Amino acid sequence: MSLKPIVYALTGPTAVGKTAWALRWAERCGAEILSCDSLLFYRGMDIGTAKPSAAERARVPHHLIDICDVAERMDIVDYVRRAQRALGEMLARGRPVLITGGSGFYLKAFFSAVADDVSVAAPVREELGQLPLAQALARLRLLNPAGLGALDVANPRRVARALERCVASGRPLWELQAEFARRPSPFADYQIELTRLHREPADLENRIVARGQAMIAAGLVGEVRGLLPRGLAGNLSAAKAIGYREVLALFAGEIAEADLGPLITRNTRGLVKKQLTWFRTQLPAHRQISAATLEDDRDLFPR
Repeated sequence: MSLKPIVYALTGPTAVGKTAWALRWAERCGAEILSCDSLLFYRGMDIGTAKPSAAERARVPHHLIDICDVAERMDIVDYVRRAQRALGEMLARGRPVLITGGSGFYLKAFFSAVADDVSVAAPVREELGQLPLAQALARLRLLNPAGLGALDVANPRRVARALERCVASGRPLWELQAEFARRPSPFADYQIELTRLHREPADLENRIVARGQAMIAAGLVGEVRGLLPRGLAGNLSAAKAIGYREVLALFAGEIAEADLGPLITRNTRGLVKKQLTWFRTQLPAHRQISAATLEDDRDLFPR
């Protein structure tokens, strides 16, 4: 029997119904919610992210929501540091913790290492970030005569990150990767009980369509317009988020207003497909429950 503190986690694809079930479970158990959604960090990004409402957040305390201005950068290292602190504080108060969200990479941090200790100085990152892919790859190969392993050499971002780490550390990629593989999860001191909600494809499709329509009706276009002076366009993670990137395309004259809803639906459908693949291949063995047939929140984490 594990003596580690138990922390609960609820995930699933966009539009599956995580928020409603998380609130029900947390409210009944007296729990607090720790978000692992990579877009809920940003203040003002409310409609397009389906952020829990003020009323919902009054029912159950939420953490790591609205912690950054939209122009600020958030990365996995900063998230882990904040999540460790918030989780420790909740448990110290004697409150159960429910992690919830559909951002796979951030969720994975609770089960395995997702970042190393290599520190890359801003001038180095800026200099190397300006290199075209071909030049960055050529320099990376010079630093790694033994090869690049399974690195996706067609992905500019991955090549840039690999080059940064090799330059900053003075070590080859294989050595950095071997060391990284030995690193424990930053949350190894906790026992994570993970449940994933799912729905049949037709049911999920209907909810995806309804989600996009509801966002537009709630004022998504106005929300994006209001975020532009606050720096939305300069934050690629935020500006490329579904809902926001389509409205920005509308403002740029790249799509017609009539195409906004269908494009959001299509792109959400593509995101869900990627999420399902990620959950299946990147997460440890976990409980799966149909959100359509779930009747009692006690069934989320039966013990």
